[in-house]
Amino acid sequence: MLYRSFGQTGKKLSAISFGGMRFAQPQDLDSSAELLLHAYQHGINYFDTAPVYCNDRSEDIFGRALAQLPRDNVYISSKCSRKSGDELRMSLERSLTRLQLDKLDFYYIWCLMDDEDWQERKRGGAVAAAQQAQEEGLIDHLLCSSHMQGNGLAKVLNEGIFAGVLLGYNALNFPYRRAAVEQAEELNLGVITMNPLGGGIIPGNAERFAYLKNGPEDTIVNAALRFNLSHPAVTSALVGFSNQTEITEAVAAADTFKPSDPEEYQRLLAHNESAFAGLCTGCGYCLPCPVAIPIPKFMDVYNQKILSQQADEAVFNRFRWHWGLQADQAAHCTRCGLCEQRCTQRLPITERLAELAQ
Repeated sequence: MLYRSFGQTGKKLSAISFGGMRFAQPQDLDSSAELLLHAYQHGINYFDTAPVYCNDRSEDIFGRALAQLPRDNVYISSKCSRKSGDELRMSLERSLTRLQLDKLDFYYIWCLMDDEDWQERKRGGAVAAAQQAQEEGLIDHLLCSSHMQGNGLAKVLNEGIFAGVLLGYNALNFPYRRAAVEQAEELNLGVITMNPLGGGIIPGNAERFAYLKNGPEDTIVNAALRFNLSHPAVTSALVGFSNQTEITEAVAAADTFKPSDPEEYQRLLAHNESAFAGLCTGCGYCLPCPVAIPIPKFMDVYNQKILSQQADEAVFNRFRWHWGLQADQAAHCTRCGLCEQRCTQRLPITERLAELAQ
């Protein structure tokens, strides 16, 4: 496993980290915990979770696994999106209880959406409460997690509050994040990248993304992770795992990692920037919908319309076989606009729902 320094924290993290948001059977704590143990045995030392992941079972799963791991050899993070300082404190204490820990190595001010949201976290006391918890020894390092556009997030990082950042960065969305990654590098902050596989879109469209590969023997997962880890600012790529095979494949990418040379990397950037704007990465921050439309599933269907050369057939098959959705459910949209306000990529969700309904 490749290990990299996380900013100025003094900690070295595995280049592949374990995201606890995609357990296949979260109700089965023991079998899910086995995945963390398998990851640790293969060199992964950074494990990331949050309240509400996997029907609010992820932290319980982590607690079950962490009881079986040497605490000094692993780094654990959780998160809170509350704006109130009191609510953040309650969430932190609940996370520690469920994780069976005395402290967290990293704690995220979670899911910053825009500058106003950031200001509200400060006005509401969430940032101050997290800093107080850090002074008390409940948190080693305070970080932020964000889907803001790169320039806006760069301004937040420049305030000097955080030791690192978690942000979406992959072959699909890098134009929106590049400024923040570059600012983090300049400030010597740690960078964790989420959705390095584009929420499954990249491996699900291996032929279309074949240009990322170094040759026929290269796998698309390896190529996508190499693209991610080739940026010198990136400490670790956070991957959500649902089975041991996925862990083994991702770890292999780190074990054999050789960074793309600068000229090749610039070629990939230029190709991606022109070809893949407007795809949904399935982060789910558009939810909840007031009329219960499962928006990420519908946007995943729309991705097929964008990605497939046989769009109508691809959309139909995605509705019927992948999600079991009824297309006319999209017609329930009231166009309230809440989903588009929350969307991390500013996608025209209501227009796409209307198109899918038709």
